Amino acid sequence: MRLVQLNVHPLKSGAIRPVTSADVLRRGLRDDRSWMLVDASSRLVSARELHAMFHVVADTPATDPSVTSPLRLRAAGMDDLAVEVPDAEPVPIRLFSLDLKAVPAGAEAQAWVRRALGRDDLRLVWCHDPAARNLQPGFSTPDDHTAFADAFPVTVASLSSLRRLNDWILERALETGEEPPEPLPVERFRANLVVDGDEPFGEDHWSEVRVGDVRFRVAKPTSRCVMTTIDPASLTTAKEPIRTLARHRLVDGKTMFAVHLLPLDVGRISVGDAVTVT
Repeated sequence: MRLVQLNVHPLKSGAIRPVTSADVLRRGLRDDRSWMLVDASSRLVSARELHAMFHVVADTPATDPSVTSPLRLRAAGMDDLAVEVPDAEPVPIRLFSLDLKAVPAGAEAQAWVRRALGRDDLRLVWCHDPAARNLQPGFSTPDDHTAFADAFPVTVASLSSLRRLNDWILERALETGEEPPEPLPVERFRANLVVDGDEPFGEDHWSEVRVGDVRFRVAKPTSRCVMTTIDPASLTTAKEPIRTLARHRLVDGKTMFAVHLLPLDVGRISVGDAVTVT
């Protein structure tokens, strides 16, 4: 089994930034989901409700070595914006049911995201202290932490499992007389790590994963939401993959694809690294 893709998302729900290598920290991949948008009530704004976020390209020196600021924002019709680490007091924010704190970006960055996304209630915030966030009890230790990821620091998806899922989607379309769809790309699932070489859904039985010299512990399967039904290019929505996952991968009322990981080591991993599991 090999690592075939590595993805970082400096802005939560922003464009996926593929990289060839990445630093693994206890909080996850360097710079992954360190920034996010909130609304006037300080609650998370994601591509679930604001699909255009998929077209906002956020880079850091970890995702693009040409970037000289902590964050660079790009979007169609907008000038690029270099964003500095904000120097302000942390404020309360809400990430799903979690009460956290984050530091608001400067006025120029706030104006930029509002123009780029057409909403004047948006605020860009930065995770100044990932270690302050406790993760789900029963699936983590007190030392585990992350920034603004939904639940855990790292997710891994299997191309073998995706091929099986796409076969199921095709079978369903043929059963119902629908036009056979194009296979879904793995990017729909926004995984940090993409591996290939195991049997389909072999990840259901993993307890520990080693990528190169870096070890990860499997926390739990990843439940999928409607974000996976959004085409990141056209921003249109459809029934898949949730419809088919509900038929084949429904566990306790949740549709499952990929697994969450907790880093056990720090180190650097690269596309092409050998992957071993226990």
